[in-house]
Amino acid sequence: MNAPASDGLPVIQLKTERRSNHPWIFQKMVEKPAVKPKPGSIVEIVDREGQFAGRGFYNGHSRISLRVLSTDPAEAIDEAFFARRIAAAVALRRDVLKLDAVTNAYRVIHSEGDGLSGLVVDRFADLLVVEYFSAGMFRQRELIQHCLLEHFPGARLYRFAEEHVQKQESFDCATPPAPEPEVIHEHGVQFHAAPGSKHKTGFFADQRDNRQFLASLCAGKRVLDLCCNSGGFGIYASTIGGATEVTGVDLDEDILAVAERNARLNKVRVRFVQADIFHWLRDRQQDAYDVVILDPAKMTRDREQVIPALKKYLDMNKLALGAVKPGGLLLSCSCTGLVSEEQFLDMLRRAAFYAGRSVQVLKVSGAGADHPWLAHVPESRYLKAAFCRVD
Repeated sequence: MNAPASDGLPVIQLKTERRSNHPWIFQKMVEKPAVKPKPGSIVEIVDREGQFAGRGFYNGHSRISLRVLSTDPAEAIDEAFFARRIAAAVALRRDVLKLDAVTNAYRVIHSEGDGLSGLVVDRFADLLVVEYFSAGMFRQRELIQHCLLEHFPGARLYRFAEEHVQKQESFDCATPPAPEPEVIHEHGVQFHAAPGSKHKTGFFADQRDNRQFLASLCAGKRVLDLCCNSGGFGIYASTIGGATEVTGVDLDEDILAVAERNARLNKVRVRFVQADIFHWLRDRQQDAYDVVILDPAKMTRDREQVIPALKKYLDMNKLALGAVKPGGLLLSCSCTGLVSEEQFLDMLRRAAFYAGRSVQVLKVSGAGADHPWLAHVPESRYLKAAFCRVD
């Protein structure tokens, strides 16, 4: 079925009734249309009986064939729709969370969490970084830019999509030259945000609250920041935390150069080491640390690779636990969305068993409130952060 609806949209029919309010509808649930709309086209969705089920983006090339944006029959997916959703997202950050009083770096739009499936926007001072995860959002890029500039007049925009997304979604987003890094601040600590550096949108704003809480536990402590990236946790520990000694370890030489610049920016001394954490921890000769942070990059995007990913988490957490003094603290994190909180905590339990340590979980946290997730879309809740006391 592919007849035009009353508003002129192509109609895409489902093979079954619509029994879920999740915005993703997978290819196997969708009838193949006689005339396939272009990837990212706005379509009307009907169920097996022809009853209205929603409006959203269609992409016959993607595993996620439909991204439902609205289930209101009276709501068109037009300029006013995007203006409303983007205004609501900005208002949450500014009026409800009042983030402008704390930082000038935060997530403005969190995809499904803000009702805009396939779109992420981060603010870094006067730079807005727009990341596309769907062909539909890419096709609306000029409209999205116009709406964003209504709220952030004069902002620079950097727009990109990762190569694997472009391939899966069948669109071509030429990556522009990386912009000059912006100096941003949060809780009085400064960082260089570096979009185009292969590290998400340029800075991990999602860990803001966890950095602050971790810093509150670091006074007078020796701190080890594993997979330190641009130095966020370690620099917090040294600046507002009052740590006496901080070491950061990461394999990526380029991001460590950014970390060094961040340390200088805050006038603190942090020792950064370029090394594989597995080798470094096994060869470590130093005394154990009072506080150890382990915040590795995403392990997998493939559901078939979750078990191997958990095995890798197990191995690195077992080694990290061995670097913690008795009575010390471990902050262990995972940003792999396919790994649930339950799986992550079970991995931590097993890592403690194999390391011969006892782990007392003080707090389990996630991303900051500028990364909201809908109750019916748990995929948006990707970050896990377990603060533990180790004996």
